[in-house]
Amino acid sequence: MGKKILMLVGDFVEDYEVMVPFQALLAVGHQVDAVCPDKVAGDSVRTAIHDFEGDQTYSEKPGHNFGLNATFDEIDETSYDALVIPGGRAPEYIRLNKRVLDITRHFANEGKPIAAICHGPQVLAAAGVLGGRSCAAYPAVGPTVTGAGGTYMDIPVDTAYIDGNLVSAPAWPAHPDWIAKFLQVLGTKIET
Repeated sequence: MGKKILMLVGDFVEDYEVMVPFQALLAVGHQVDAVCPDKVAGDSVRTAIHDFEGDQTYSEKPGHNFGLNATFDEIDETSYDALVIPGGRAPEYIRLNKRVLDITRHFANEGKPIAAICHGPQVLAAAGVLGGRSCAAYPAVGPTVTGAGGTYMDIPVDTAYIDGNLVSAPAWPAHPDWIAKFLQVLGTKIET
């Protein structure tokens, strides 16, 4: 039976990091509700494509519009089995929303599966749930993980890391490993 998964997003979420896990989790039978503070089902968020082209940091290009399928103000986090926090620029400002932090704390305190990628751990840090935890993130977010009492895992960009219920990765090149590890933590069995 599929799990009910909440995805926290905002404008300029990273395009691949919202689209790919959203579609992959649906494809294997999970329900995914994508929400954004101050937006309702049927609204959309703008996305940004971050690429690694040899510069000192990623480049940024306009992405697609991503449709929200649930209303943020109607969320009851106790009814969800897991949480996904994609990266991009959205985490830096959705972490300022008290309700986002309360939702995130619920999943952490209940030991429910959490998947965070790239800048997504900024939300975990702001919620105060990284103390004593090991977490991968985009390298520029490493000091944030450490400052929040976590251990920053400096792993290859195409790999993911599991610490109990938390599955994290540096960026979208890790999608195959990150999604596979999240499915493992969810207990998802895929029949071939």
